[in-house]
Amino acid sequence: MVKVLFVCLGNICRSTMAEAVFRDKVEKAGLSSSIIVSSAATGSWNLGDAPHKGTQEILKSKGVNFDGIYSTKITDEEFEQVDYIIGMDESNLTNLMKLSPNSKWNNKIHLLLSESIDEKRQEVPDPYYTGDFDLTYELVDLGTDKWLEKITKEIQK
Repeated sequence: MVKVLFVCLGNICRSTMAEAVFRDKVEKAGLSSSIIVSSAATGSWNLGDAPHKGTQEILKSKGVNFDGIYSTKITDEEFEQVDYIIGMDESNLTNLMKLSPNSKWNNKIHLLLSESIDEKRQEVPDPYYTGDFDLTYELVDLGTDKWLEKITKEIQK
């Protein structure tokens, strides 16, 4: 069982979008029994909140279910138990390194777009500030494709 956790600052825009999109792809690939998907925040501002309205609107327009997704903050246990902790930007990675209770788990922390070799952009801009949920979706879609490809190969070994 591979556990994947998507992380951003508040867990209402980017990481919830990534969780919903990746979960949808995992289900469609028939890998739900092999991959567990969740998301979390590095901050505490939105705990218990549903995804941002802009995230909900784009997910609905793409036919991606986001039921049961609510903002949570990453826990010490998740650093230990999760296989991949995937942040949306360098600031998220910096915060995750600071929050990690043990530096031996820092090798689990990655950028969403780090597997997208052709992508010149390495960070997913925060649509909470930019308002560009379309760009965020495009980058999340690209990044989650690459992570699914990588994890599927890992499972098949």
